[in-house]
Amino acid sequence: MMNANLQEALLSRASLREARLQGANLSEADLEGADLRGANLQRAILRKAALQWARLADAYLQGADLKGANLDKANLDGAHLQRAQIEGAYLQGSSFQRAYLLEANLVRGRLQKANLQGAQLQRANLRKANLRQASLQGANLKGANLKGANLEGANLEGANLEGANLEGANLEGANFEGANLEGTGLDGTPPRVSPSHADTEEDVTLVGEDTGEADGT
Repeated sequence: MMNANLQEALLSRASLREARLQGANLSEADLEGADLRGANLQRAILRKAALQWARLADAYLQGADLKGANLDKANLDGAHLQRAQIEGAYLQGSSFQRAYLLEANLVRGRLQKANLQGAQLQRANLRKANLRQASLQGANLKGANLKGANLEGANLEGANLEGANLEGANLEGANFEGANLEGTGLDGTPPRVSPSHADTEEDVTLVGEDTGEADGT
């Protein structure tokens, strides 16, 4: 079903495990509770799709467009979301344990109480994202843009925030025990300036196939 047109399709609780849906148009589709574990959704269009409670563990979503999608309570553990466009998506209570979100666009993402333990978020754009009470223990946020993000009560124990942009972020009650804060300005040194911290909402262009797991940094 590569490049299939499934716009507004009714697929709630459907079994689509390991389905090949590369480039498919699933805009505004109803996928609530669907089983998409291990599915290939690279470059798929899922704008404003309903994915509450969907099972997307180990799914391939590199370069996918999930802008405005509802992923509340969805399970994306181990999912591959490198350079995915997730701007303004609803992600409350969702699980991204050990997920790959390198350079993903999560601007204004609603990630309250989301589980991002061990997630790879290097150079991800989380500007103005709501991460209130999110679990980010052991997450890799090296070079991430968290400008204006809400991290109130978030748990970042053991996280790597080296060179992350925390300008204007709400850090009230956040737990940074054992976290690497080098270059953030929170460790007493001047914050670093990185190209990933540009104040922009433009989409990240996917160049070639990005199948890498983590960059090891």
